[in-house]
Amino acid sequence: MTERILRRPEVISMVGLRTTKLYELIAEGRFPKPIKLSVRSVGWLESEVQAWIKEQAEKREADSNA
Repeated sequence: MTERILRRPEVISMVGLRTTKLYELIAEGRFPKPIKLSVRSVGWLESEVQAWIKEQAEKREADSNA
């Protein structure tokens, strides 16, 4: 199965963050780094974005159980 590459507007829509916050999290190592597709474009692996979303949900559950 081929891994799907998501462009920034789709990633932003999926995670509900603005571009500035997304790149801030990337710089902090708290969000997956993009893959360089060409000189002026990047994309993210869908599986990595989905894993990040799942991780956030798991943190929420852990926080509510504490």
